[in-house]
Amino acid sequence: MTSLTIHPAAAPLQGAVRLSGDKSLSHRAALFAVLTQGESRIANFLDAGVTRPLLSALHELGVPWHLEGDVLHVTGRGLHGLPQPPHPPTLYCGHSATTMRLLAGFLAAAGMPAVLDGSPGLRRRPMRRITDPLRRMGVPISDTDGHAPLTLHPRPADHPLHGLTHHLAVASAQVKTALLLAALAADSPTTIVEPGPSRDHTERLFRAMGLRLEQPAPRTVRLVPPIPAELPPLRLTLPGDISSAAFLLAAALVVPGSQITLQRVLLNPTRTGFLDALQRMGAQVTITPRGETYGEPFGDITVAYTPDLHGITVRGDLVVRMVDEFPAFAIVAAAAQGETVVQDAEELRHKESDRIAAIVSRLQALGVEAQALPDGFRIVGGRPWHGAQLASGGDHRIAMAFAVAGLAAQTPITITDADIITQSFPTFASVLQTLGATVT
Repeated sequence: MTSLTIHPAAAPLQGAVRLSGDKSLSHRAALFAVLTQGESRIANFLDAGVTRPLLSALHELGVPWHLEGDVLHVTGRGLHGLPQPPHPPTLYCGHSATTMRLLAGFLAAAGMPAVLDGSPGLRRRPMRRITDPLRRMGVPISDTDGHAPLTLHPRPADHPLHGLTHHLAVASAQVKTALLLAALAADSPTTIVEPGPSRDHTERLFRAMGLRLEQPAPRTVRLVPPIPAELPPLRLTLPGDISSAAFLLAAALVVPGSQITLQRVLLNPTRTGFLDALQRMGAQVTITPRGETYGEPFGDITVAYTPDLHGITVRGDLVVRMVDEFPAFAIVAAAAQGETVVQDAEELRHKESDRIAAIVSRLQALGVEAQALPDGFRIVGGRPWHGAQLASGGDHRIAMAFAVAGLAAQTPITITDADIITQSFPTFASVLQTLGATVT
């Protein structure tokens, strides 16, 4: 799939879909299983480009794992059970900042020297936000002008890590998780204070695993060592990826008469900002809770085409709760009547692409009135847009968002370099076809 052409929808999208496991949970479950003793079983694991580098890294580190269908089996030997290689391995993290940042914290705790590197895009992502606090904890880690490659140097056994209190400059679950992982080997508690809400998957999983986490104040988490001598292996089925679900929800909202249901989707409140934004726009969204696994709520989401969507302003805490969904949100905003403004979202400039620039330039190419702001964007919606040939820009979410735009365009939209979609949603095109879309 070097290019993907999406044709204007000839009929409503209809159907029910169960998505692969959430990307954030897939990363964490696979890595945290290494901390346990015995074989963990992680069902509905997301086997995609974005998780493969982590699995490859685990293999390089001597961690036994295998996939049976969508079930990942990982054999854990505890935090200090990794075999010591003769030479520090170089672990290639691909496009995945999550893989790099989480591995940095994990390897720091394990005392394992290694080099962490990745794609040119990943080398542009900011890494000083983890290396600076890790060094304060006593981790011998160096970066490359604040970016990858990262090098974890050997740490003598008689040099324990130290707990710290760290105030995050930007709410970031990846940074928080890297520090909490390193804190597993610290000689005193580690406290992390956030400026706003971020994903709390690590906290939920850690608590479910039996680790001691405290919340001494709002937006503050403290990990108290030591960890239990043995942690039981994981046995869980991952809820569907709500960030991938966003593209299908957007598709239903831009194609008249559509109604789709996404089953067993993650409903963690730190991840449902997109649903809140849609409801504020007037969208017909029904959420049906179905249960909880390892502290993570999940359920079904049904969305129906809503002809009178209206623009809104998104700012503050809501931005963090939908940070990965803004490309999909932009397409809904283009279909909504009136003006939509996004503020406080400067972090979008530091994703797989500068997503503010990527969203605005591609909307303009379709004839949609859009303007970039220093910390967000402005869209005036409610008018028809035409087709075009658009580059993915090496960003899987940009590629999928503008593929969805093709369903409501006057002429087809072709996405070039569309292979990048397999990073997070390998079945994207086939799922759209199942719902009734024409994709070539």
